[in-house]
Amino acid sequence: MNTRYLKIFSILVVIALIFVARLAYLQLFTDRYALNAANTSIKTEYIIPQRGVIFDRNGKIMVGNQPAYEISFTQALMKPDFDTLGFCGLMKISKADFIKKIDFIKKEKYYSKLTPMTFLKDLSREDIARVQEIIFKYPAFNIVQRPQRQYEVSTSGNLLGYTNEVNDGEIKKDSAYYLPGDFIGKKGVEKSYEKELRGIKGVKYIQKDIRLRNIGSYKNGTLDKDVVTGKDITLTIDYDLQRMAEEMLVNKHGAIVAIDPNNGEILTLASGPDVDPNLFTGPNKSKNLYALSRDTLYENKPTFDRSVQAAYPPGSTFKLLTALAGMQMGVMTENTIFPCGGGFYYKGLRIKGHGGADPLIPSIQVSSNCYFSHAYLAIMNKYPGDPSKGVDEWKAIMNSFGVGEFLNNDLASGAKGRIPSGEFYEKRQKSLNKYSGKKDFKNWDPLATGAVFNGMGQGDVMLTPLQMANSVAAIANKGWYYTPHIVKGIDGKSNPDPRFKVKHKTLVDPKYFDPVLKGMEAVVLRGTGRSLKSNDFTQLAKTGTAQVPQGKDNSIFVLIAPADKPKIVVVAVMEHAGFGATWAGPACTVIAEKYITGDLKRENLYKKMTGASFMPEYKRQWIADLKRKGLYVDPKADSIKRKKMQDSLEFVKQQKAKLQQRINEETKNIKPAKQ
Repeated sequence: MNTRYLKIFSILVVIALIFVARLAYLQLFTDRYALNAANTSIKTEYIIPQRGVIFDRNGKIMVGNQPAYEISFTQALMKPDFDTLGFCGLMKISKADFIKKIDFIKKEKYYSKLTPMTFLKDLSREDIARVQEIIFKYPAFNIVQRPQRQYEVSTSGNLLGYTNEVNDGEIKKDSAYYLPGDFIGKKGVEKSYEKELRGIKGVKYIQKDIRLRNIGSYKNGTLDKDVVTGKDITLTIDYDLQRMAEEMLVNKHGAIVAIDPNNGEILTLASGPDVDPNLFTGPNKSKNLYALSRDTLYENKPTFDRSVQAAYPPGSTFKLLTALAGMQMGVMTENTIFPCGGGFYYKGLRIKGHGGADPLIPSIQVSSNCYFSHAYLAIMNKYPGDPSKGVDEWKAIMNSFGVGEFLNNDLASGAKGRIPSGEFYEKRQKSLNKYSGKKDFKNWDPLATGAVFNGMGQGDVMLTPLQMANSVAAIANKGWYYTPHIVKGIDGKSNPDPRFKVKHKTLVDPKYFDPVLKGMEAVVLRGTGRSLKSNDFTQLAKTGTAQVPQGKDNSIFVLIAPADKPKIVVVAVMEHAGFGATWAGPACTVIAEKYITGDLKRENLYKKMTGASFMPEYKRQWIADLKRKGLYVDPKADSIKRKKMQDSLEFVKQQKAKLQQRINEETKNIKPAKQ
């Protein structure tokens, strides 16, 4: 028994000694307690660093900084004889507003009488110039300068993102850095590279007397820390391409994405409708952010980045992956012929055929629906009686192309898309069995579950435009890709993130890519994309026209250029626009032409795109209403974007005039009908 008590006593002694040692260390060898006395005699002042500048890949400044001003309030410095009316007159606010703001500050979660709290923000230089010579009369209030973002571009709002005041959750997550009133990246590059862009705060410890007046630096400033400016970031984006892509998305819903297949660098990441990032700064910032977040009428959603967040049925562009999976799984070869003379027939289902029976390459050329429906049916039937096993093998191959999964890149947001599994269809068959009375769900029906449509990119397959571009980059490379990413360099050095140095290999043998690439070549030379053939560079492509329940078909196009040594992959999705070659195709080939040749040679295609609108009239009217309310900002008067838009409008006017002239000529000799 004595031994037991001795052990307990020893443990208590050890714990006590640990506490004593820790207390001695804090008091004798650190300034922690001395600095905590800031609540009474030492004031900690933080110097907010400038955020890093954001450049495009060619050195163009996209985001810089400008000074922003606030008025802070410290309750402990409030004098009993404070001249409320005089201060309200200086700030141009009412006494009621003053009382309301003070009450609001006192209810803040992190409120302290000794901590400066934001009283007024987003003041102009003119406001500060007016008050800075007088505000010393009101020691409880102080002018605070914070860096604010300054955008040098009028597009790419979703890509760049914005900064805003931290919330409680963000303070808790990194309380060692953030304080109430600090700003943090909320979306886009500003969010995903927040730690690199924000820099390191400077710290000054100021001694105060009993009346909280400054009496000098604590320990002669030996504990002060210098401010460190945020790191500059160079994006992989080519802003010339980005601007052109977003101009072609004016009055449209959709996305245009371009990737360098050799390294995974994202050259263009455009979403329509576009957001002008200048709405994210200035005195109307909060008002603009609220308006943008509320602009969901008719699914406009300008802050919804369709390039990475929207998952679409890929339509016929997916036939390329169907062919690769079919060959890898051994259920077909490039010489396999599926009968398509009368279309695809299966259990009473008929899918229209192209009028012939061809092997793989001509079937890609003409985009045969029945050929790739047969191919996918062969995939599902690879293991008789167990379609789930065939689908799971197909799914693994698809996932190896980076589709149906998160890409693990450096973007602030993104969608997973969907590549269905065998279990997905077993669950669906179970639901169907409730009505049919069947019990077997393992040997599910490819038609009843809708799986048969996956082969031609309809069915249950959903991909984001970025995933489409990445999978096509893997095709261009004959079976490998680098993770697509948005940042090329940090502070003049190559992006050190190891994720972007790994070469990902697909599960498809390189030998199977040649017939698919030849099929894509045939699309441009003599197939569904022949109208887009260029005399200046070679292209490999695939058209897509995806049916959607909401209305007119989505127009989709994927492109590789040049054919022999690919430098760029471009994907475009235009919602409710129609045929892939008619609308998404011109957008892709214009971007590729500009990147490869350095010039825009087929300006007619560019004008066609910038002048087109796939929004119904009520959506265009909605934009007009936003303009009248001051919630939509036109491009700057001297911007290329405005000039191109004006050229496009002039082109449309000319076309209307020609049409009207033709109508007049055709109707001038027609006599009116008798009543």
